[in-house]
Amino acid sequence: MPESAAEVTAAGIARLAGVGRAAVSNWRRRHSDFPQPIGGTETSPTFALGDVETWLRHQGKLAEVPLRERVWQQLSGDPAGAAAALRTAGAVLLLVHDRPTTWLELAALTDLKLAEELPTALEAVLAARLGEHHPVTVPGPAELAVSSAFLRGAAELAAGRSAAQVYEFLLGRHLDANPRQYTLTPAGPAELMAALALGLPPGAAQDPADRRRPHTVLDPACGTGGLLHAAVTTGTPTPAEVHGQEADPELAALTALRLALHGDGRVRVRAGDSLRADAFADSAADAVLCHPPFNERNWGHDELAYDPRWEYGFPARTESELAWVQHALARLRPGGTAVLLMPPAVASRRSGRRIRADLLRRGALRAVIALPAGAAPPYGIPLHLWVLRRPGAQQSAGPHVLLVDTAGVTGPAPAGRDKLPWQAVRTAALEAWEDFDRHGTVAERPGRCRSLPVIDLLDDDVDLAPARHLPPPAAGGGTAELADVHDRLTLALRRAGDLAPALPAEPADPARWPATTVGELARAGALVLRAGGPGAVPEPGAAAPPVLTDYDVKAGGAPSGTLPEGPAEEPVLVEAGDVVVPVLGDVTAARVVDEATAGAALGRGLFLLRPDPAALDAWFLAGFLRGSANQRQASSYASTATRLDVRRLQVPRLPLADQRRYGTRFRELAAFEEALRLTERLGERLVQGLYDGLTDGTVRPE
Repeated sequence: MPESAAEVTAAGIARLAGVGRAAVSNWRRRHSDFPQPIGGTETSPTFALGDVETWLRHQGKLAEVPLRERVWQQLSGDPAGAAAALRTAGAVLLLVHDRPTTWLELAALTDLKLAEELPTALEAVLAARLGEHHPVTVPGPAELAVSSAFLRGAAELAAGRSAAQVYEFLLGRHLDANPRQYTLTPAGPAELMAALALGLPPGAAQDPADRRRPHTVLDPACGTGGLLHAAVTTGTPTPAEVHGQEADPELAALTALRLALHGDGRVRVRAGDSLRADAFADSAADAVLCHPPFNERNWGHDELAYDPRWEYGFPARTESELAWVQHALARLRPGGTAVLLMPPAVASRRSGRRIRADLLRRGALRAVIALPAGAAPPYGIPLHLWVLRRPGAQQSAGPHVLLVDTAGVTGPAPAGRDKLPWQAVRTAALEAWEDFDRHGTVAERPGRCRSLPVIDLLDDDVDLAPARHLPPPAAGGGTAELADVHDRLTLALRRAGDLAPALPAEPADPARWPATTVGELARAGALVLRAGGPGAVPEPGAAAPPVLTDYDVKAGGAPSGTLPEGPAEEPVLVEAGDVVVPVLGDVTAARVVDEATAGAALGRGLFLLRPDPAALDAWFLAGFLRGSANQRQASSYASTATRLDVRRLQVPRLPLADQRRYGTRFRELAAFEEALRLTERLGERLVQGLYDGLTDGTVRPE
């Protein structure tokens, strides 16, 4: 693709230069030579990538555009559209991955000759890996000639990283840029579902031959391939063959390429509606993974009334999820396992009770696992995992069903606002399922898991919601734990009282100091200013540092975020003595990094100020940045959010000795604030524990 054809948005320019979008808007206003828009809309214009790169370099704001950013901007500005460009890039990356010699021979040709020869090579490698009826459309020579520079860049990027990593980076950027078009299955639930479905039957761990047995895994509504990707990359053993079907032809093509790049097994992905036009009707899978569309009324109720898949009952029009459950069972071999992500209403809606009852009677439904709210979209409700097994000729109906609730599972460290303790959730679910699968029952754990006789669920409601059948846990962990919380709260209250700041006897007149701004201090070298953003593990296999998020700063918690996957991007690591400031929202905060937090990566929405100790005291700086008047004068207001311009924050010009006096007082205030947070957390635990104890009878009113 000619460089002039590549377009970039203001957000893309900000990413290239490592600044916020507000800075790009300022450049457009202040610099008459800033490149003019060449496309887009009035509110979201686009600019020529080459012109922007030249201007940034001339202004000293950019040494060189990183290759990964150049490739992404070329993909997003491709004349055929980002999705079509991603599809072509994936096909080229598959050629690089499977037939590197062929690609090197083609890469040595001129752009026109490359465009002529490339379609034949791509068709050959796609047919070999995806079958003759694959969903990936190969563009013709004219389209490839326009995209030659972009395709060469993607292949060059794969030389430093694997082709699979490059494709994941580009696909992830594309999905992030179009969040409303796609329903994704996050990695945590996807890996848990794969582990539940691909676990070996009892005794298989002692049989090496069985551990090597081939697995065929099917996802009949594969979307972007998250579930099959988890099966291919985390399955033990790795599936020998993966099948997927997706109603959207574009997603089917992207998923097929993603799976082919991540494994050497056979990949077969087809476009089409699995319920109306099943592409795998004649095959039997060892495992089925599915995140079906929720609350879908137009699923084929009228035309599929006599379909043989409805072995457990014809689903009502409002029970599309139960149609997917029966489709999954119909595509399993006898004894095969299916795991479906379901909305919780399916476990209790009256319109589905007859099908639920028959699934229980015949031993097809083996477990219902409730996940914490926030596990997957829609994030506001606690979704369920249904674990099913197709009954075989020699298999009797299971007398029990497993019910698990992971909502109360906690990890060793606090989870952030948008982060769940997935390792702990995964361990709790897998341990319960593996024990149940091996013995047919499981030891009861109040509030966590229970195996219930099927007959106890076959009432008028056939309600399968785990929380309604699990005995409640002991109040607050038991009276002993409540007593411990009470003692800790008493000590915390005493400490908060000791730390309460003393007030002056007489009010003082407002001080009038000469002031400077953070921007001026940065230009003078008194501090270094860095913006947080996405980063990736610097080297393959290297341990990723935790990410300090804006939520952590505002709540005073430990770093709770994680770095995204993708090609290496050097993260900004915080050091002891740095001052970290959130720039989004209306919460006033400025945190001095301590030794425990040092080494964490700086997350999105945060700015780091690294003061020169010879010129600025860190606590003095953080304290004055938190002033309400200071925050108000440096804030701008969009339609839905408040944004802080860190460079406009003001700091008094004071001698270092005076700074340290103020810094000592600000440090004391921070200690008092942390003591208040601790008392609040302990107080909430004690109050809720006493409510629970009084209502379940473990605590008497006297």
